Amino acid sequence: MTNIILTQVAELPTLPTPRLKAMWRELTGTEPPPYNRTFLVKRLAYRVQELAFGGLSVKAERRLDDLIEELDGTKKPRPKDMAAPVAGTKLIREWQGVLHEVTALADGFEWQGRRYQSLSAVARAITGTRWNGPLFFGLRKHGKLEGKR
Repeated sequence: MTNIILTQVAELPTLPTPRLKAMWRELTGTEPPPYNRTFLVKRLAYRVQELAFGGLSVKAERRLDDLIEELDGTKKPRPKDMAAPVAGTKLIREWQGVLHEVTALADGFEWQGRRYQSLSAVARAITGTRWNGPLFFGLRKHGKLEGKR
């Protein structure tokens, strides 16, 4: 199958423009853009390979969208993967034999009567070192939300 794809891509530059436009319609289901022949050849080569081997990953597409929005000045904040715990939620973690209880507030967190902006700040106060707060309190594991796989 790979040889068929390679052959198909290699012959694109030799095809007449009307055939390239017809191929564009077949592969994309849209009318070809009014660009030059070189553009059609490059885009068709990509499309043939994309159909055969798959396109960009979701992560790569998201990154490209971010870069485009950044260049356009239209960047919108993305929703967070993990919502903050609901106000009133108690997070409990044992650290070096001591049980620590943190309460989620509407605008931060409370631990031992002190308010903190983030779980990471609480984790740092408890351990004395930098921690990812959600990771420290078991809300995520190694970059993934707990419960999602």
